[in-house]
Amino acid sequence: MGWWQVNADTLARSRFVLSPFAETFACLKLLHAGVAAHPGERTWLEAHLPGYRRRLAADPVTALLVRSGLGRDWIADFLTPTPRAARETFEEEVARVRAACPDRARAHLTVSLAGPLPAELDRDDLPERAAALLEYVWAEAVRPTWPRRRRVLEADVVARATRVSRDGWAAVLDALRPGTRWLGGNRFQVNRHAYPPHDISGAELAFVPVTPQRHGWVSWDEDERYAVVYPCAGVLADDGARPVPASLGALLGAARARVLVLLASPMSTSQLVAVTGQGLGSVGRHLRVLLDAGLAERRRAGRSVLYSRTAAGEVLVRAAGGGR
Repeated sequence: MGWWQVNADTLARSRFVLSPFAETFACLKLLHAGVAAHPGERTWLEAHLPGYRRRLAADPVTALLVRSGLGRDWIADFLTPTPRAARETFEEEVARVRAACPDRARAHLTVSLAGPLPAELDRDDLPERAAALLEYVWAEAVRPTWPRRRRVLEADVVARATRVSRDGWAAVLDALRPGTRWLGGNRFQVNRHAYPPHDISGAELAFVPVTPQRHGWVSWDEDERYAVVYPCAGVLADDGARPVPASLGALLGAARARVLVLLASPMSTSQLVAVTGQGLGSVGRHLRVLLDAGLAERRRAGRSVLYSRTAAGEVLVRAAGGGR
């Protein structure tokens, strides 16, 4: 297994960071895999996979670059720059891919390939080709829905930050993504691969959520900055895109019906605000009506109050065609 030595100061300064570049790279991985984890991803793939494949078919060098860079056990490092600021733009991050040294890019590809570099990739324009493809994925498949994606990611951060305050970092790290867990003794397992331990004490550590439901990855810049990219909570990624049945919207109002649909799994007010984009006051009013009507219930979990559908709420949603 691969693990990092993390001292108390590093963990205390760690933070959650939203990255439009990480979201774009995660979408590139999803396009490369072509396999959806839930209906929302399936719809997204149906819309964008044909265009992506046409682009690669017209550019076999870039197609080989993608296959080589997304290795079975390791991603070529130059493709995954570590976020440097909470509000870094996609353009700022992709510029670091474009500025990568060609020699280093080729060296990174030999690691991800676990073998020699194909002759077709022995060229100096690999960083430019990678950056151009990521710009295509951002422009065509991510940027149009970035506001909704950002709300989903913000909801995930709210939920995990709340759990940090309630249960501590160990509980959050154990559930971050497959392969991560707190080992004790200042040791944080970041994946299941048999890589040597790495001491990151004193460095910056960021946790970066993405909506595609893959396994995520780790990245670092020298010995100063490290990141663990993880898939956000599946219920948020899936339900954030689920349509509200027209009949349910007509009965309750579209905004209130969407809140009821989202309550298939327990959610806090803050999560609902982030995912729906509605104001705190509006979400609060919808919840009061749903509680009074017996369609929703609430319970306390530590410092958080979580809302979910009652049996009556389940029957109503399923009757309208909005059940799972």
